[in-house]
Parts: sequence; C-alpha cells; structure tokens
Amino acid sequence: MCTRALIRIAVVLAVAGLSGTAMAASADDSKAALAKAEAAMKQAHALKNEWTTTAAEFKKAKAAADAGKHDDAVKLAEHAEALANASIAQAKEQETAWTQAVVR
Repeated sequence: MCTRALIRIAVVLAVAGLSGTAMAASADDSKAALAKAEAAMKQAHALKNEWTTTAAEFKKAKAAADAGKHDDAVKLAEHAEALANASIAQAKEQETAWTQAVVR
C-alpha cells in the first residue's frame, strides 16, 4: 500500500513537472526586460560609471526584439541589466574605496 502511494505521488509530480515547461517569451516580455535594462543603464549614467559592454548588449537585445527573437531579446536584456547593476555597484563601492588607496 505504501509503495503504491509513493508511485502515485511520483507519477503526479512527474506529470506536473512536464506541464510546467518554459514558454516562449512574448513581445511584452522583451519590452519589459528592455525597459528594466534601460532604467539600470540610466542609473549608471547618472553615476557617471557606464560600461561600454552594457550598451553593446543592450543594442543586441534591441535588435533581437526588433527581429522578433523575443527569447534572445529577454536573455540579452537581462545580461545588459546585470552589467548595468554591476557598474552601479562598482560606482558605489569606489565612492569610499578610493580613500584606502591614498598614500598617507
């Protein structure tokens, strides 16, 4: 009885896992990802710490979205957002870290 119950639970979980496969990104998904990346890039620009690689990734993401490749656009936009966030973190860290480099 216990083995049958475990088998049933395993089958139910396996079927549930198969039905939850990833769906393709839509145009709205790519627009949202591009908007988040652009907002992070603007924040990095305000801190005067933009990385050139961020702009290149954003251009690739925008081109992919324009070509209708929304899965690629989302992936590239998320990478551009991550780069922008890293440049923001770098700028904030360097605001105080420079004092440690000054010869006293």
